[in-house]
Amino acid sequence: MRSMIPYALALALLVPFAADAQPAPEGEAALLQQRLQAIDANPDTAGTAAYERLQARQSLTTLATARSSQRAPALQIAQWRVETAELAARTEASRRELTRLERERSALIVEASRQDAARARREAERLRIQAQIQTEEAARLRLAAEEEGTARQQAETVLQGVASGEAAKLRAARQRDAELRRREAELLKSLEQP
Repeated sequence: MRSMIPYALALALLVPFAADAQPAPEGEAALLQQRLQAIDANPDTAGTAAYERLQARQSLTTLATARSSQRAPALQIAQWRVETAELAARTEASRRELTRLERERSALIVEASRQDAARARREAERLRIQAQIQTEEAARLRLAAEEEGTARQQAETVLQGVASGEAAKLRAARQRDAELRRREAELLKSLEQP
């Protein structure tokens, strides 16, 4: 029991100091008012959570006009309302930022798609030109091959014409030679006969 007395005495001595450590209701109301004004002053949260801020202002007005017996509950309600306004403002600001980021992401995706399409068009044009060059080269080679074939055929025709002309000349020469031998043989026979 003796050990409880000094503890109770120390607790009794600390209670007035604890009461002094907590801000007075007027000071707490001023802090709540500052927190609410901070929402209005912040460009990210200004214009957000209008309903919640209105409720917080009304609760601060109620706190300012409350009788002393009603100040503690009015202060608690004002704290809740300011906290709700802060949370709602931060939430709405976060949603706005998320929407902005989503729009930016969509714009980036559209730009990336546009660049991909431009790259694909350039690649398709490069392939088209390459195919056209290959087609023209194949046509040129085909034409050269046809011309070469025609020239070869003409050369063969000329050679055949020359060969048949030479063969005809050779045949004619042989026939003359044979004719001359026959005449020679006839002449020799006639000379041998008296």
